[in-house]
Amino acid sequence: MKQLHQVHAQIQVSGLHRDPNIVNKITHFCALHPSGCLIHARLVMIHFSDSVLSSWNNLIRGHATRCSSREAIWVFVEMRGHGFRPDKLTYPSLFKACAAISVLKEGEQIHTDVVKSGLDSDVYVGNTLIHFYGSCGKIGDAHKFRDSVELFFRMRDCGFEPDEATMVILLSGCAEVGNLSLGKWVHCQVIEKGLTVNCELGTSLVDMYSKCGDLYCASLVFERMIVRNVWTWSAMILGLAQHGRAMEALELFKQMKNNGIKPNYVTFLGALCACSHAGLVEDGYRFFRDMQYVHKVKPVMAHYGAIVDCFGRAGRLTKAYTFIKNMPVKPDAVIWRTLLNACNIHDVNDYSGVGEMVRKSLLELEPRRSGNFVMVAKEVR
Repeated sequence: MKQLHQVHAQIQVSGLHRDPNIVNKITHFCALHPSGCLIHARLVMIHFSDSVLSSWNNLIRGHATRCSSREAIWVFVEMRGHGFRPDKLTYPSLFKACAAISVLKEGEQIHTDVVKSGLDSDVYVGNTLIHFYGSCGKIGDAHKFRDSVELFFRMRDCGFEPDEATMVILLSGCAEVGNLSLGKWVHCQVIEKGLTVNCELGTSLVDMYSKCGDLYCASLVFERMIVRNVWTWSAMILGLAQHGRAMEALELFKQMKNNGIKPNYVTFLGALCACSHAGLVEDGYRFFRDMQYVHKVKPVMAHYGAIVDCFGRAGRLTKAYTFIKNMPVKPDAVIWRTLLNACNIHDVNDYSGVGEMVRKSLLELEPRRSGNFVMVAKEVR
């Protein structure tokens, strides 16, 4: 940088600092070279009134690359304020910046800008768009997922080979929308292209197969993985539990702990679901207590719902209702519907009086939901 400062001083003395090409080269070095300085690049831009788009792109890319993502977005806004129209080299850095700090709203606004500029079909822009939505956890949205898959095929047709990260995002989308056939096709692409099934990719495969109901393939991938983390184990445990294979899920939970892996909130959700399906009420409540007081994992609504389901399936309606009333958070409608469904099975005539209290709470929470009236009608018939 010292030599660059000297050269820059000579350029200013000679009057060449007004040459856009020279300014662009200076900003390129300052923004993108490992020993460069983004502050100096910014000062060059300030003192040069006739800047060019490529100089702005250099500055945005530099901030995105050096993990100053918020600044990259600010530079983009300033660039637009100066009347510059972004090109296909502007947007990839912006989507990378938005993905790094998970700013969905700003990214969606930039996506709208991309569509307006007609650059949504560009493969470079499309690839970073897939990563952006995946990083923000929105790849499962039906329309965005469809668009992401189309972008994936377009990227492949243009000769750009997808990497492991791209496959992880696509598999996540397949899992969320339950598209098993597409998930299997993505798995085939992983094999055909010789991609490394690292822990993240392997976990995504296990999660996809589990959520799509193909536990055989999920188990095959799981068993063949050399390195597994807590998310890998959790995906397999939850998949088994949700598909009625409760004892296998609990055995796997035990194996995971024996391997020295500390369970997380997803692991415990799998264990609670397994206990509910197997009718292991006391074991389920013990898991719930251990989760909080031994492993210091704070329960979320899904955990409370699993305990209510566990009590409800066993016909312990009063216990379930008392548990709900003592929850430290306000129960959602799903929890009330879970208990009402149990009342419809175990106490049709509402001898316990729980059904009436649950109906009242549910209709107060969701007075206009038609499905609630159907459940209530079953209870009072």
